[in-house]
Amino acid sequence: MEISNIIPHIEALIFASDKPLTALEITELMNNAFSFMEDKLTLDQIQTSIDGIVEKYNSPFYPFEVLQTGGGWQFLTKKDYHKTVAQLNGEKFLKRLSTAALETLAIIAYKQPITKGEIESIRGVNCDYSIQKLLEKELVVITGRNEQMIGKPLVYATSKLFMDYFGINSAEELPKLKEVFSENFVEPTLINHTPELSSQGEQDEATLIVSETGELLEHNEDQQNPEQEPESE
Repeated sequence: MEISNIIPHIEALIFASDKPLTALEITELMNNAFSFMEDKLTLDQIQTSIDGIVEKYNSPFYPFEVLQTGGGWQFLTKKDYHKTVAQLNGEKFLKRLSTAALETLAIIAYKQPITKGEIESIRGVNCDYSIQKLLEKELVVITGRNEQMIGKPLVYATSKLFMDYFGINSAEELPKLKEVFSENFVEPTLINHTPELSSQGEQDEATLIVSETGELLEHNEDQQNPEQEPESE
């Protein structure tokens, strides 16, 4: 079957699916749908078709696009139309996590796989309620038990729904903490100042200070504060 004939069927699968579909899943579904064909569709053919679909919907003519998120492909509304779509969905877009749940989720995302005890040691408080809420919202999952720890506690990690929600395909795509903090870090402003030469030809070290009136003054470290009384011997 030619690629041009495959593409509409793949579009229909991605559109109808309630979860992201991987290229491998699409290949299997397509071969099941066309089981009467002697030649099976290959993963390369499906991936080439997906690339064509992605390019097609990147056009500004369409209000939606096909993106790889949550480990698979799905149709998503483009950012320019999010507020419009929010009017249709109403309160579905207003669901928010508490600060405690967000902190717990962030710890799990960056430290996974991680146990409840390890989460609580970082936050310093009990996390039973937050973890339960994250499990209910299917943002985290239980991946097993830590066999090396006493009591073999449960181990938590982020789910495919978490990756889908944040538009990533793996935890490795999360922004680095250094990058996050650097956005809020303000570099100090340096004042270029050339110290004057002393009579011995050496540079006197000086510190620039701001007076109560906002005036920039020069203050020598070895200069005694006139308001400070000399120490008694």
